[in-house]
Amino acid sequence: MKELKCPKCGSVFSVDEADYASIVNQVKNAEFASEVNRRLQELHQQHLAEQQTAEAKLEKNYLMELGKKDQDLNRKELEITQLKKDLQNIGQQKKSEMDLALAEKDKTINELRAQIAQSNNQQQLAVMEVRQKAQSVLNQKDVEITKLKSDVQAQKMEADSKMAVLKEQYEGKLKNAQDQVDYYKDLKTKMSTKMVGETLEIHCSTEFNRVRPLFPNAYFEKDNDASGGSKGDFIFRDYEDGIEYVSIMFEMKNEMDETSTKHKNEDFFKKLDTDRNTKKCEFAVLVSLLEPESELYNTGIVDVSHRYPKMYVIRPQFFIPLITLLVQTSKKSLDYKRQLAIAQSQSLDVTRFEQQLLDFKDKFGRNYRLASEKFQKAIEEIDKSIDHLQKIKEALIGSENNLRLANDKAEDLTIKKLTHNNPTMKAKFEEARAKNDGGLFDD
Repeated sequence: MKELKCPKCGSVFSVDEADYASIVNQVKNAEFASEVNRRLQELHQQHLAEQQTAEAKLEKNYLMELGKKDQDLNRKELEITQLKKDLQNIGQQKKSEMDLALAEKDKTINELRAQIAQSNNQQQLAVMEVRQKAQSVLNQKDVEITKLKSDVQAQKMEADSKMAVLKEQYEGKLKNAQDQVDYYKDLKTKMSTKMVGETLEIHCSTEFNRVRPLFPNAYFEKDNDASGGSKGDFIFRDYEDGIEYVSIMFEMKNEMDETSTKHKNEDFFKKLDTDRNTKKCEFAVLVSLLEPESELYNTGIVDVSHRYPKMYVIRPQFFIPLITLLVQTSKKSLDYKRQLAIAQSQSLDVTRFEQQLLDFKDKFGRNYRLASEKFQKAIEEIDKSIDHLQKIKEALIGSENNLRLANDKAEDLTIKKLTHNNPTMKAKFEEARAKNDGGLFDD
């Protein structure tokens, strides 16, 4: 066996003697050698042509792809440039709008602050003016009240002096009245208990009607209103110029000497005072024949105001004198009552003025509160606008960041990165780079 090595591929194979001899003969044959050489040359040329065609086609395709990529990159760069310009314009526009909105907000805030300051000044001036007027009115009223008090004191002193004179005059008549007491004592023995009381009421009514011309405007009638639970016997009221200046609640009490249960005058004080208050009378008078032996009640008009205010106890003969005395005394205070009514009316005017002032302050405070709420609402709306503009600004900044990242990625794009993990394209680019000595295909 013979071993032969292929000069082209370097493979070794074995042949027997016969094959080896045949091969030797062929090698020795010139025509065979020429044919082999020619065939080899044709194959070589064919291979070169195919290789050149493939390379030309590959290069053409590569250049076309490269041109397209360059066009895309140029277009992307133009778009990026335009986007940057648009972003810059939008940013400048939004900045101008935000600056304008902030300027409007500051202007509005300053105007509202000026209005509030002006309103506060006006309110303070109005309050000071009202207070001064009120104080002036109150000072004037104090002077008038002081004068009225002085006048009342003088009138009271004058009334006390006249009261003393009247008392002396009526004490002079006491002796004559004693005869009437004796008359009533005698009359009591002749009548029943009921008749005694009714006769005393009739007597007082008759006595008043005898002197009624002295009291043309007076009211004197029996008290028939028991809605409050009790009632008195008579009510006396007198008027002048439509003003009530005196009012008296009368109670008449008497009993038979033979009555087993003897009453005292003070037993009826509480009821009389209750009736006086219920019927809104100023004075309370008990006309009584009780306790006939009492030196206190037999002396004349007895003032029991230490027990109940403005209450008197009298015998029947002092019925008309007491009415006259109280009328004359009360008339002295009529001017005071008129002035007091005027003062009360003026005081009511001051009260109304103060109420109007309080109402003004309340309404002004309400308007001020509403203005403050609207001002606060305007501030909140402005703050919302600022927040909205801030969000737009953040969105634009985010868009700019994304565009910047896209630009960075585009600028960072290289042939090396494009051919990564692609050995075929990497080899082609290396061959193209070798032919062009680097140039366009640098990493």
